[in-house]
Amino acid sequence: MNESTFPQGQPGGRRAGGGGRGGANRRAVLKGAGLTAFGIGSVAVLPLFGTPSAEQDPADCRATDTSSSTKQLVISNWPDYIDPINHKASTVKDFESASGITVRYTDDVSDNAEFFAKVRNQLGACQTIGRDMMVLTDWMAARMINLGWVQPMASSAIPNLHKNLIPALQDRQWDPHRKFSAPWQSGLTGIAYNAKKVKEVRSFEELLTRSDLKGRITLLSEMRDTMAFMLKITGADPDKFTEDEWNKAIERLASVVKVGHVRAFTGNEYIQDLTAGNTLACEAWSGDVIQAQFDNPNIKFVVPEEGMSLWSDNMLVPNQAEHQKNAEKWIDYYYEPEVAAKLAAYVNYICPVEGARQAMEKIDSSLVDNKLIFPDESDLKGTFDFMALTEAQNKQYEGDWSDVTGG
Repeated sequence: MNESTFPQGQPGGRRAGGGGRGGANRRAVLKGAGLTAFGIGSVAVLPLFGTPSAEQDPADCRATDTSSSTKQLVISNWPDYIDPINHKASTVKDFESASGITVRYTDDVSDNAEFFAKVRNQLGACQTIGRDMMVLTDWMAARMINLGWVQPMASSAIPNLHKNLIPALQDRQWDPHRKFSAPWQSGLTGIAYNAKKVKEVRSFEELLTRSDLKGRITLLSEMRDTMAFMLKITGADPDKFTEDEWNKAIERLASVVKVGHVRAFTGNEYIQDLTAGNTLACEAWSGDVIQAQFDNPNIKFVVPEEGMSLWSDNMLVPNQAEHQKNAEKWIDYYYEPEVAAKLAAYVNYICPVEGARQAMEKIDSSLVDNKLIFPDESDLKGTFDFMALTEAQNKQYEGDWSDVTGG
């Protein structure tokens, strides 16, 4: 897969959803409202790290499931990450009609770390957080699973997940059999550039060294996205690396920052500066690029020579959820190809469901060949993940990251 395989957005059409990557735009909009959602307290009083005493055994931290008598489901997801729920033909309305389950859907996940801070005291003490499902990015999903804060799901209750999940997402180090997690949507991290302003940027190494880009690039403020590439260009494997390899990678990033090559570390607001020409090239998420291409065909997405990071935002059932069986019905429903295609037509991220591409023919044929929504197995062959970290590693590496980026 290279830049030329990516179709441009159709003018005047859909807009990509914000997705689950934790951009600063979402944080700014939702920070005030999100902190008090479901009665959960302020982030300011909660430490972010050092949680070994908060580990739980999910088998000993279960609520009585009242799904059979209480037909409701409480979900926390990211903003703009579902087709309009109040539309009479929405996927949510169809689910409610078919299942008899009333859905309380809240878009209060505005940042992975912020959400962790909101719920950690409750989950760490084996208390309810008032939700039956939460949608979190791979690394945070791994962290919560490792802490024992997530309930395993019955494979017999979600047959569509195990039948239809695309091969590239079937195994993860932190959940190899998808016992605890189900991808909601996925995406690729690569490079974007403004073709009107600069020639193609072919690699992450080139992004960090080309003289015509100095001071005019941005990198992502999500540590794992950016550091996966830094590990790659310093010769390490992001899926499995040592402390020495981490130190080499963070030192390389520090040297790039020191000489003024990086304009900023950003969430998904980078796309506005790229479109305006203030930024020439950047590390980018695939869904954001599709959105930008609707208005500006000069925005191009490139598969770096180092490969791409493949990530997912995952549906998880937290400990003490009271409606797990209802949550499992939701997962199974969204893994029906026709439903997945309808969702993908709105959010424009990678659809994790086999068969959705064929179903898209009836919904929006212009999206069928878009490889940023429906990449094939060969497109995803060179993708990589970021190693799951222990709590001690997380504290150390996030500290190193903050020292370099000022975050």
